[in-house]
Amino acid sequence: MKIIIGRIDKADFPELLLNDIALKVDTGAYTSSIHCHEITECSINGINHIKFKLLDPSHLNYNEKEFVVKNYNRKRIKNSFGKSEYRYIIKTLIHIFNNTYEIELSLSERSEMKYPILIGRKLLNGKFIVDTTKSNISFKQKSKNSQSK
Repeated sequence: MKIIIGRIDKADFPELLLNDIALKVDTGAYTSSIHCHEITECSINGINHIKFKLLDPSHLNYNEKEFVVKNYNRKRIKNSFGKSEYRYIIKTLIHIFNNTYEIELSLSERSEMKYPILIGRKLLNGKFIVDTTKSNISFKQKSKNSQSK
């Protein structure tokens, strides 16, 4: 059974140490993305890694933590203006609607965007139905469940 998700919500990304992070659902985007900066490729013991910091210093959840990931890809992705660019893609976990899913996130500079995370069709397909009149359905359920404990 597919879950109804609204146009915006909040989710947890346990491996990235992020909780209740605002996201926007974008059925026009195939790949999901996350705002980050200081993205660099490096070699550790002869193995390529990607280093990055999530969010902005102005974001409430910003913690200056640098993440280092060994398993990543680089793909050509069309941005919201239709221009192709290469981006690094990482796999991580998203916890939403009391379920945990594997998600691919492109590392993107989204400082001009209102939401630090964009959820695309690759995660949505087969799991969710988007109702653009709704918002924060998962977050409201999570809040309700934590209050009843």
